[in-house]
Amino acid sequence: MTEQRQHHPVVRYEFLIAERPSGAVLASFPELTSTPGPMGGTALFGEIEDAAHLHGVLGRFQTFGIDVIEMRRLPD
Repeated sequence: MTEQRQHHPVVRYEFLIAERPSGAVLASFPELTSTPGPMGGTALFGEIEDAAHLHGVLGRFQTFGIDVIEMRRLPD
């Protein structure tokens, strides 16, 4: 008998920040890809596995003193 695990699909998120973080800071977000933001900051986007992962990413922003201007769930 095999155990079935409940599958939670990953969700893509985008985070807009005003800063242009250094490469060392960006390395602390391996699950996110960065691009220049639409208003001069940085857009970071990637797959987030679940609520705990999302809170962990937000906590890392806080650790580095990075204010998230906007966060949004991207369409599938």
